[in-house]
This record gives sequence, C-alpha cells and structure tokens, in this order.
Amino acid sequence: MIYRLVDRGADGEPRVRDFNDVTELTARFEKIGVDDCSADLRMRGFPVFRGLIGPLPERDGTVARYETPEIFEKLTKEWSAPQRRKSKRKASVEEADATV
Repeated sequence: MIYRLVDRGADGEPRVRDFNDVTELTARFEKIGVDDCSADLRMRGFPVFRGLIGPLPERDGTVARYETPEIFEKLTKEWSAPQRRKSKRKASVEEADATV
C-alpha cells in the first residue's frame, strides 16, 4: 500500500509525495481516528489525520490519498468545472463561395 500526500509546494502548485509506510504520515500529522464510513470499503480502517482530507482511494485501491484542504478545494473546483468544448471552425461566406 502506498500512502500519498498531496499538499502545496513552494510555488503554490500541488506537490505529491508517496510513502510506503503510514508511520511517516503519523510522524507529520496527528492521527485523530480511523475511517469507518468510507463508501469505498477498502478505505475503511485507514487512519484519519487532523488537517488532511482522506483517505481517498486511487489506482484500484493500491494508493490511499490524503490532501490538504486547500488542494482538495482547488482540485475539486477544477474537476467540477464545466469542460469547454472546442468548436469546429465555421467556414466563412467567402470560403463557402470559393468552393462552389
């Protein structure tokens, strides 16, 4: 299992760090309980940390992802924003007349 921490780097962009052991996260953040209500049953029993959102499942349950609230909000806004569709360029009247 990989424990992934996504926080803000010095440049303000998301920074991803992976840990092979939960003790590395426990050393940095206060454990306040365990997840007992996740919709993803694989995440139940994973630790919950003060100041982090998670655990969130990634890659078929092989990664437990934790995010800072700022990153969670930023990524959620990006994910939920309507995607702009690229419109096909309409031929102008001159181009249409030239092909006739």
